[in-house]
Amino acid sequence: MPFYMFQARYTAAALKAMVDNPQDREAAARPLVEAVGGTLHHLFFCFGAEDVVALIEAPDDKAMAAGALAIGASGAFSGGATTKLMTASEAMEAMAAAKKASASYKPATG
Repeated sequence: MPFYMFQARYTAAALKAMVDNPQDREAAARPLVEAVGGTLHHLFFCFGAEDVVALIEAPDDKAMAAGALAIGASGAFSGGATTKLMTASEAMEAMAAAKKASASYKPATG
């Protein structure tokens, strides 16, 4: 199954709720990921532009999109992004395919 990195920013209201009542958001997120057929491998809180980063394995792009849409529709986040990840082996396959394809490409010349 493909891997995805999900990054998101909580709304001020969601952050206030977690400060007022600390809670395990990984435990809250896991059933949603499982409901779309995926596995939540890690959920990290972080510094920087995003508040949370999750490493998710999902059956396909549609399943991951369904999970991301459900999270977005919850109102707990003000924004975020999903990035599809490749293993090193998959990247090497892409590199080999690019090598083959590049033989047929003619760059523009001046």
